[in-house]
Amino acid sequence: MIDEAEAGTALGRRERNKLRVRGRLFVSAMRLFTEKGYEQTSIDEIAEAADVARGTFFNYFQRKEDLITTWGELRRAKLREGLAAVGAGGEADLRTTLERCMGVLAGINEAEPEVTRAMLTAWVKAGRPIIEEPYAGEIFAEVVAAARDRGEAPDGVQPHRVGNLLRDGYLGTLYRWCQEREVPAGELHAELLAIADIVLLGITAERR
Repeated sequence: MIDEAEAGTALGRRERNKLRVRGRLFVSAMRLFTEKGYEQTSIDEIAEAADVARGTFFNYFQRKEDLITTWGELRRAKLREGLAAVGAGGEADLRTTLERCMGVLAGINEAEPEVTRAMLTAWVKAGRPIIEEPYAGEIFAEVVAAARDRGEAPDGVQPHRVGNLLRDGYLGTLYRWCQEREVPAGELHAELLAIADIVLLGITAERR
């Protein structure tokens, strides 16, 4: 979604109003999903919470599942912005870059843990991990490929395999984190850093 403040000068009043309504629908849906659960929340309830008619919902989302897609798109945007902010695409070494990536991923989830728990459950039940492209895996693969080109990893390292392994480790850790209701602050970050360390040890170890 476009941020209204950024879009204000580029869009007319009608377009800004559309952004506001879409934003209200999305925010209302996230709140209800967090409070009641995704499957227990109806489109009628989302429309009522956003103070719009039921038919208005379908002007912005064809079905309730589209809210899962929007949630995923926003998280990907946050990931891109976060990585750019910490310079994860710069000239830092592989360890530093992976640590920065894991830090950004942890921050996205720890910033809104209840929403993450509710939407991750909906995302899994909708089969999205199977049908969607492994976005985080591709980012990790790019990082590993750049490191291999700089000579930090052996030529035989396959970036996409390593990227998928890191993504799988991230998601598995995230699933376990979501199951715990009382988790010490920073625990997710620490676990993700440990995964990065293990994978780094594996790909940089000398082969006998």
